[in-house]
Amino acid sequence: MGLKNYIIASILLIILVFGFVHSLELGEYTFSIFDYSLTLSVALWVILPLALLAVVTYLHIIFYGLVKYFKLKALDSDIDSVFSLIEAKLLGKEQKSGFRTKRFKELSNVLNQLEFSTSKDIFSSSNEELNKVVNSIQNINSGKYVSEKIIKPQENSNLAKQNLLNKINEQVDFALDIVKKAENYDTNVVKSAFLKVLSEKSMTTIKKVYKNINFDKELACKLFEKDRENSEFGLENSEILDILKNIKFTKNDYVEMARNYRISLNPDKIIDLFEKLSNQNEEAMTAYLYVLSEFEMIDKLREVLLNTNENEFISFKALVDLKDAGKHYNLENLSYK
Repeated sequence: MGLKNYIIASILLIILVFGFVHSLELGEYTFSIFDYSLTLSVALWVILPLALLAVVTYLHIIFYGLVKYFKLKALDSDIDSVFSLIEAKLLGKEQKSGFRTKRFKELSNVLNQLEFSTSKDIFSSSNEELNKVVNSIQNINSGKYVSEKIIKPQENSNLAKQNLLNKINEQVDFALDIVKKAENYDTNVVKSAFLKVLSEKSMTTIKKVYKNINFDKELACKLFEKDRENSEFGLENSEILDILKNIKFTKNDYVEMARNYRISLNPDKIIDLFEKLSNQNEEAMTAYLYVLSEFEMIDKLREVLLNTNENEFISFKALVDLKDAGKHYNLENLSYK
């Protein structure tokens, strides 16, 4: 029975009892204590305890109803807090405990010690906010950029870094902005941004920003590949030398570089480039000799070889000897390694 029905029923009972007793015409009764006395009809004296009991009962029911109400409110609040905690864990954020009930505080302590991840399957729950977060995380993990207006992962978390890389892959102008402000980003982020710029921007644009990059071998090779494809607006020899100054290219790397540049650069420029490279790094000497032989610079090749040890660059020396003997062989048929 609800409180409303109970109140109505108890009032009706009091009225019925009052009516019945009153019909008995029992007269009045005087209650005296010390100098105080109160005279009421017997019917009223009968229903007063009933009325008092009814009022106390009402208060009892209301009190425990309120207790139950606030417990349910606390429970609902803690359930919402659990969803918030799950969202925070998925986004890599720290969530301060805001739980009101003992059991949920224990649950939050356990959850805070676990790592959460999303599955590849379709996720669905009754909590729309959690659905949105999980869907966004799945999109990020699949390579899509999700705006921070939708979700905002913890800064520097793996999820935030992946979303940043996704934005770079989708927006070349954003990648260019990162390269311009490379000092504000991690090395791997700048590297990804520069690779994106290399793939979609012109050499004119690239030449304006490449000095912001700390080159490794991969980035240098990618830049030189772009440079070969756009030799008309390409790098100057001094720029190439400066890039390679702090990169450890092997002998084979330099030879491969010479092979690739041989078609795009004019003979004077490529010979000058690899002569300077060989002076800068002895690992580039084989590539320099390769360039000289490819452009039939036999006199210069002979001159350079005279300054080497007897057991060095045997293939090139054999090539010169064959040329002097009137034998014509392509260097590709000989071993120059």
